[in-house]
Amino acid sequence: MGEQPIFSSRAHVFQIDPNTKKNWVPTSKHAVTVSYFFDSTRNVYRIISLEGSKAIINSTITPNMTFTKTSQKFGQWADSRANTVYGLGFSSESHLSKFAEKFAEFKEAARLAKERSQEKTELTSTPSQESASAPGDLQSPLTSESINGTDEDRVTPNTPKHSKARAEPSQNALPFSHSSSSINKHWEAELAALKGNNAKLTAALLESTANVKQWKQQLGAYQEEAERLHKRVTELECVSGQTTAIKSQKTELNRTIEELELALKAKEEELERLKAEVESANEFRFQKDTLTQKLKETESRNQMLEVQLSDLEQRLESSQLERETYRNNLCSLLELLDSKIFELTELRDMLAKLMEGS
Repeated sequence: MGEQPIFSSRAHVFQIDPNTKKNWVPTSKHAVTVSYFFDSTRNVYRIISLEGSKAIINSTITPNMTFTKTSQKFGQWADSRANTVYGLGFSSESHLSKFAEKFAEFKEAARLAKERSQEKTELTSTPSQESASAPGDLQSPLTSESINGTDEDRVTPNTPKHSKARAEPSQNALPFSHSSSSINKHWEAELAALKGNNAKLTAALLESTANVKQWKQQLGAYQEEAERLHKRVTELECVSGQTTAIKSQKTELNRTIEELELALKAKEEELERLKAEVESANEFRFQKDTLTQKLKETESRNQMLEVQLSDLEQRLESSQLERETYRNNLCSLLELLDSKIFELTELRDMLAKLMEGS
């Protein structure tokens, strides 16, 4: 039968930067089909994604893998064989949850298949022989037509655009513009500081997540080594009759197991600390959103004050024009009155002279 697709979804594909181990590098130009494949002949589950004829994901699922949701629409897992970390950006939270459920389901199936394979190997091998490690996965040729994906919307990142154009106030608006600009500078400074802290915490979180994956793989290797050591102790007790040598070796092995358990506890404590850092990063993100909302409210209030100031300036200008017109009219009336008074004075003088002459 070969490999058959058993579940498909669409997502944007990313890989961790191999140099910095912090930043995500997109490996697909747009949303592509990501499918789970099952090889019934070898009991192997794989995650495969093609862009054209190029395979951008070819990851074999092992019991030590873990799929982690880092946001509502983004998830990731580490592949030790490929020595990389894959990231998927989905168009909705439901698609991410469905993909994560399938990952857990096929991971458990891979674990059961591995246990059955080990049991068969132990039954067919002699006591002196140790079970050989599983051979590497044979990569079967795939084409883009063989992966039946579901049609989903592409993930389009929303990039907010902030307008920074502001009108310059006149001299009469200096008190209002000064107070509003000082408030804006205060909020912008706090927002810039929070953005810087958020970027640092995001980088630290990505690095810590990659370290956690590596630690989990090391812990899995430690556990396998402990199981192998326990089996070796049992074989030594059954085969050898030298009780003293066996006891000394058993004591040494127990000491090694205790050291591994202490290392496991230390890694678990480190994991708890990283979880606390993630919660702190979420709190900083909430504070950033609150300050952004306050800044928007301040900008809208500033725009309203600028509109009111412009209206007051127009009213003041019209009032000054009316006052100047009234003053001009009053001056004209005064001049007219002066001329009339002068004419009346001349008429009075003429009448006085006429009376004196008569």
